Amino acid sequence: MIIVTGAAGFIGSAFIWKLNEMGINDIIAVDKMRTEDKWLNLRKRDYADWVDRDNLFDWLSIPENANKITGVVHLGACSATTEKDGDYLMSNNYGYTKKLWQFCAKQNINFVNASSAATYGAGELGYNDDITIEEFKKLMPLNKYGYSKKLFDDWSFKQTETPKQWISCKFFNVYGPQEYHKGRMASMVFHTFNQYKENGGVKLFKSHKEGFEDGGQLRDFVYIKDVVDVLYFFLTEKVESGVYNLGTGEARSFRDLSMATMEAAAGKKLDEKNVIEYVPMPEDLRGKYQYYTKAEMNKLKRAGYTKKFHSLEEGVYDYVVNYLAKEDPYL
Repeated sequence: MIIVTGAAGFIGSAFIWKLNEMGINDIIAVDKMRTEDKWLNLRKRDYADWVDRDNLFDWLSIPENANKITGVVHLGACSATTEKDGDYLMSNNYGYTKKLWQFCAKQNINFVNASSAATYGAGELGYNDDITIEEFKKLMPLNKYGYSKKLFDDWSFKQTETPKQWISCKFFNVYGPQEYHKGRMASMVFHTFNQYKENGGVKLFKSHKEGFEDGGQLRDFVYIKDVVDVLYFFLTEKVESGVYNLGTGEARSFRDLSMATMEAAAGKKLDEKNVIEYVPMPEDLRGKYQYYTKAEMNKLKRAGYTKKFHSLEEGVYDYVVNYLAKEDPYL
């Protein structure tokens, strides 16, 4: 039986979709529904039981429950890079993750955890996951969210009692179906599609950094279907424990992404001048904004992962045409 935390969220619900696609439904879904429409992410899914995230460790304290668990995929976290409540982030992203690690170590089972590319900060030290522990410690996140994720990564390297196999995935810019509840934090593909359908164009941030054109900010955009394929690989295959990047290894601009999205929605080529307007970046993002990310992916390849990732154009097309443009946009 597999525990998936963040089960009703973006990546968590997509991973349960992947497990179902592989014929697996022996799953404990862990999350909090609250008032968002996250429940829609699970409406088509098949899983054994639901456990509220606040009750999980009480549930696991019952030996009959704990002994059924064969692996934990921990995708539940506060993922808002603008979250200001540091205590909430430390409790939710750091303390809770430590307790799950300790459970997996005690049970001698696999643990797969969501870290983040936000731990790399502005990228002054690069985006390489194949570095020493001391080099990982030197990373400088730009926000409290990134710090909470980095703190757990640093803590994990110090442990002598570890899960059977442990993986922390540094997610880069993930986009795709199931993100509809995320509001402002949803991907640019989602926002671009909706802006284009409503206004016939999109607004992109102007650049506030020398060397980057307006709309030329570069990110490693990775499609959700590739992400869940890699998570399944980590859960089911024997690999070296540690921190792994989860991106594509390519940096593309927001301009590229926006044009790919609008052209997929329109079903034809568009003139950039007619569909993109550049606007100032909000003050609360300046100084905390990554202008360039590109995952180094050699470590994942060396671990034996060989499946080809979607290109930006392929992933955006699938998302727009087969999900966003449909009456039912869910996996």
